[in-house]
Amino acid sequence: MAVRLDPLDLYDVRSLLTDEERMVQDTVARFVDEKVLPIIGDCFDQGRFPSELVSEIANLGLLGATLPEEYGCAGMNGVSYGLICQELERGDSGLRSFASVQSSLCMYPIYAYGSEEQRKQYLPKMAAGEVIGCFGLTEPHGGSDPANMKTHAKKDGGDWVINGAKMWITNGNLAHIAIVWAQTDDGIQGFVVPTDTKGFAAQEVHKKMSLRASVTSALFFDNVRVPDSARLPNVKGLKGPLGCLTQARYGITWGPIGAAQACLKEVLDYTQDRILFARPLAANQAIQLKLAEMARRITMAQLLSLQLGRLKDAGKMQPTQVSLAKWNNCRMAIDIARECRDILGGAGITTEHSAIRHALNLESVITYEGTETVHQLVVGRELTGINAF
Repeated sequence: MAVRLDPLDLYDVRSLLTDEERMVQDTVARFVDEKVLPIIGDCFDQGRFPSELVSEIANLGLLGATLPEEYGCAGMNGVSYGLICQELERGDSGLRSFASVQSSLCMYPIYAYGSEEQRKQYLPKMAAGEVIGCFGLTEPHGGSDPANMKTHAKKDGGDWVINGAKMWITNGNLAHIAIVWAQTDDGIQGFVVPTDTKGFAAQEVHKKMSLRASVTSALFFDNVRVPDSARLPNVKGLKGPLGCLTQARYGITWGPIGAAQACLKEVLDYTQDRILFARPLAANQAIQLKLAEMARRITMAQLLSLQLGRLKDAGKMQPTQVSLAKWNNCRMAIDIARECRDILGGAGITTEHSAIRHALNLESVITYEGTETVHQLVVGRELTGINAF
């Protein structure tokens, strides 16, 4: 008799993982099941980030997971980091966003572009969840055109004076430090700015209908003075922040897989139990066609991200490949979340079920760190050699 396949992993992608990778996935999955899922619907309702989970996330080694152990990090490979993102987003995109910003947008630039003194000062405390970071790149007028940056830093003796504003900043009101990108007379440069510095202000964004269990902020810099030792010395120009975004986008290709799996599992259970016209909803051809389409698209996304992870770990990953996976997997997940919401009927509009929460969150995930259109154009540029931006 044929063995029944895992409905959330039809191609047995899990068998392609190493023992260590499976252990990482199982550990994070258990944390999500036990600690995240029981509270996350209420957090979303209340517009509250579950900050009580930060220490547990840190204790599991999930912050800066791919960075070296000498800085207090776990030294995992890229695929393991992807699996962390997948399982956290199965819980909620807001929780994955927190870990993604801390790891890929704050710890990574300190490691890749910072001085050894900066690495030793910040990375161990960030890995332990004692210092939270945010990433200041996007500006109110900027969006997909980061080169049009108005925030500037002027040299004044041995210091830098920063003026400007940033918008849509995850973790802004939680953060102890901000990685701030600013125009200088020598091109765009990055600075590690303690958030208690005089002239720095963070204002939380309210009235959100997406990522409600995440902190989103605007940052303001009014003659914020930092020493030259706060500057990230090993990078200049847009390649600095864009390099960080490539790291974060890689994790984002995995995250929506988890959100889609959560939605599919929910409707698989629901359609078995929901009786209409004297038979389970799952017995309808229309429902089975929809479920099959979801499984097909999840499978494609799993294989895409796994190969991307293998390329990353081999040092061969290219930004265009990340764009293709981010575009495909975010579109896959948001379509599935919306379809699942529809299958759940009236019940699907409440946070008693996860589909509406994931659908709303994915409205942000498909937009931030490169909109779908931008990533399509990145692929188009690769194919044609012509920049259509």
